Amino acid sequence: MNGLRAAAKKGFVEWLAETEADVLCLQEVRAEPEQLPGSVRAPEGWHVVHAPAAAKGRAGVSLYSRRRPDRVQTGFGSEEFDGSGRYVEIDLPGVTVASLYLPSGEVGTERQDEKERFMGEFLAYLEGLRERSAAEGREVLVCGDWNIAHQQADLKNWRGNQKNSGFLPEEREWLTRVLTPEDGGYVDVVRALHPDSEGPYSWWSYRGRAFDNDSGWRIDYHVATPGLAERAVKGFVERAATHTERWSDHAPVTVVYDR
Repeated sequence: MNGLRAAAKKGFVEWLAETEADVLCLQEVRAEPEQLPGSVRAPEGWHVVHAPAAAKGRAGVSLYSRRRPDRVQTGFGSEEFDGSGRYVEIDLPGVTVASLYLPSGEVGTERQDEKERFMGEFLAYLEGLRERSAAEGREVLVCGDWNIAHQQADLKNWRGNQKNSGFLPEEREWLTRVLTPEDGGYVDVVRALHPDSEGPYSWWSYRGRAFDNDSGWRIDYHVATPGLAERAVKGFVERAATHTERWSDHAPVTVVYDR
């Protein structure tokens, strides 16, 4: 969202009123629930879970669902990260849906070290979640800003970013593990639907003419267990028509699943 309060003033409220989505996952909310207008905090027709960060004005994830969740969980059992506003999950009939905001990093800084610690803990959690859900006959979907472009096709300027956080070899290898059947066991749903395409990108820098030139990154993913991924029939990025109509530097990544 790059700030939900700011996005609400730029078109998010209107988008929310028109979307046909059953579940909506938000990241980088950057607000306490009481700081949000009622039309965003608890809009009519939605059940909403907000998980703000302990650090004011940072991170924050939310989940909106048309149906009341059967279970809500904030965090993934991490002593370091459960208060950081980076993960929330809900149980709906037959599926667990999560909103993830994986830390962004910066090479050579503590931010990159933090990102790597998060990745290490989170992969172990994902593996356990998949196994527990399978035992219960449930599918899993983790939507959000993973802050890693996995392949060259996921980043327009991949040649110039090979030493930058978000496209480092070790980050890409970690995401490969998430998506390897013998390891993480998950599927990148949009890539499975568009195996031979560049993009579709979901984030563009505000600097320069990145949006106008579609010089973007694909870092926002639907990551699902195979049974759910097989039911995906359409996946697309809801890219704004013009730069001025954007309400974030990201755009919604939408997938339609067959019931």
